[in-house]
Amino acid sequence: MGVMLAAMMVLVFSNVVLRYAFGTGIVWGEEISRLLFVWLVFLGAILALKNHQHLGLELLVARLSPQGRKLCAILSHSLMLYALYLFFMGSYVQTVIGLDIYSTVLRFSTALYAAAGLFPALVMAVIVLLNLVRILMSHPAAMIPGTPDHAAFGSDL
Repeated sequence: MGVMLAAMMVLVFSNVVLRYAFGTGIVWGEEISRLLFVWLVFLGAILALKNHQHLGLELLVARLSPQGRKLCAILSHSLMLYALYLFFMGSYVQTVIGLDIYSTVLRFSTALYAAAGLFPALVMAVIVLLNLVRILMSHPAAMIPGTPDHAAFGSDL
């Protein structure tokens, strides 16, 4: 991800300097930067989910009993799995549509943009499903939002 971010910064900065100082630019730089950005965002979403760093509001859930928190976690994980299924299917449809559409300059298939949603949807579904199984089995490593011992977000999947 660091290499992708560095490449984006170099391409965008170089394009800005070339455009304003010399009236020219790297014509393919925008396409590569956009592709890297899309993949970077989705890979970052996987990392944030794995480390429990997505934004969440646990004010209400934290006031529930341990069983209530567990029930809410099961419900929210089930909804997340459904949302990830929809995300995967939408990415799949867009990837298929993009197979016959090509970028303007480099002529790569625009399916590469939509395919950036396929891999993260699968990986995030596995992460959520593993945690759901841990919650159902009352495993000590289960991450249940609102639980005081998980407030530091230090547990690993």
